[in-house]
Amino acid sequence: MVETLLLKRLYVLVFIEHGTRSLHLAGVTAHPTGAWTVQQARNLLMDLGDRIAGLRFLIHDRDPLFTSAFREVFQAEGLRIIATLPRTPRMNAICERVIGTLRRELLDRILILNERHLARVLHEYLIHYNEHRPHQSRQQRPPDTATQAARDATDLNDLRSIRRKPVVAGMISEYHHAA
Repeated sequence: MVETLLLKRLYVLVFIEHGTRSLHLAGVTAHPTGAWTVQQARNLLMDLGDRIAGLRFLIHDRDPLFTSAFREVFQAEGLRIIATLPRTPRMNAICERVIGTLRRELLDRILILNERHLARVLHEYLIHYNEHRPHQSRQQRPPDTATQAARDATDLNDLRSIRRKPVVAGMISEYHHAA
């Protein structure tokens, strides 16, 4: 849940792949419904394509928005659905941590105007999160390691070759070795 500058409440649905820590933005809306979550689940499956075969579980909380139709979308792909127990955030600790990260690194530092603005800011942040942000559980590698260029160890000692690139409206900086 995100409050806008005009005190409108917006809801965000994100999915995270536990193994790779890849984060997927499903959608942003002011009025979430069961039908909306089902559509977002279908959209996610289309985006994942063949990668869905590598997934085994879907873990979600007991929000009434996660209807039986929502679960059926994933069960049709062979995923086992696990609903967390009431008042046990540690059952889905990775997702809880990602939500905290989104708040600390992004949402607590920017004023959101409307749905479109929130979706755009989250999309930019997800590019940073999936392609550049280091993750401790992945030995400081980002989820999408294919985007990382291999570096020679001799290049790493020259600090003059490091360049800063501001992302997400300049709130976050990414650092790269110059070519």
